[in-house]
Amino acid sequence: MGHDGFLGLAQKHPTHAKLGGLVGLLVGDALGVPYEFHSPQRLPAREQIEMQPPARFPRAHIGVPVGTWSDDGAQALCLLANLVEQGKFSLVDFADRLLRWLDRGYLAIDGKVFDIGIQTTDALDNLRDGVSPCESGGADVMDNGNGSLMRCLPLALLHTGTDSALVRNAHLQSLLTHAHVRSRVACAFYCLVATGYLHGLADPWASADGRLGAVYKRWPDAREGRECLRELDVLRSFPKHDAPRGTGYVLDTIWSARRALEESTFEDVVRTAVLFGNDTDTTACVAGGLAGIRFGPGGIPARWLKELRGYDIAASLISGLLTKVPEKGTHGT
Repeated sequence: MGHDGFLGLAQKHPTHAKLGGLVGLLVGDALGVPYEFHSPQRLPAREQIEMQPPARFPRAHIGVPVGTWSDDGAQALCLLANLVEQGKFSLVDFADRLLRWLDRGYLAIDGKVFDIGIQTTDALDNLRDGVSPCESGGADVMDNGNGSLMRCLPLALLHTGTDSALVRNAHLQSLLTHAHVRSRVACAFYCLVATGYLHGLADPWASADGRLGAVYKRWPDAREGRECLRELDVLRSFPKHDAPRGTGYVLDTIWSARRALEESTFEDVVRTAVLFGNDTDTTACVAGGLAGIRFGPGGIPARWLKELRGYDIAASLISGLLTKVPEKGTHGT
């Protein structure tokens, strides 16, 4: 693993919320990988949800070693690298890094890309063909998968400016692959939830709802602001009509993660996320990032930190996360 690995890092910084968020995201992703594509009824019992599935369990991605993050973790690290190395969010640089990931395995463990979604593949193919990053993502209502939501947490972890600036960056990073306003609003909401956890708010979810609505009411383009407010209402109404199912639909992912965050330990949060079945790695990644902030690196089970691969890949970016202060209020161009 090299150096002290993720466990040693957690032991040195047990209460560092930003570190907990990033490592929690990677742990949740890796934990969920073997269980992907299974219905809840086909999953092992709660106490058997581990990095190494039970014997004879028909694991997904059978050739992938235990403890490997998937496209979720790799794309989140691409965004973190963009923020750390550029000093602010750059849409063009982020697009380039995603292409390096897809084409050359940049920030993927063993340099191997797997589990990439159809919408992300299509968008990155568009980028490779010369389409602008502002126009590469799918904008149809059916293009609202969770591929931009799963990677956006680093924006919140390194943000020191206004809510409006964070919301704009969340929209921009989604635009690359998931351009429909629903996905953009979902990413903005999640980032504000994350900052609520970072600041220790009593109810980060209610706070994010109110703050996001306020941002959209002041949106420079009034028409776009009204459209975003309508989609925020769609996001709000989802749990009234649908139980969490852990699917790849962006709103289901958010509310599945919200339900998982009702648990009282990091371990129970990510296990609950996995037990929804279906898109287990992404649900656990999205929930794990917030749980990592909430419980800190010291709250992540040591056995999972020991099994998490890729420390040498992430170490320099983690150092940047721990030390870098980005410019206030900046946003991508």
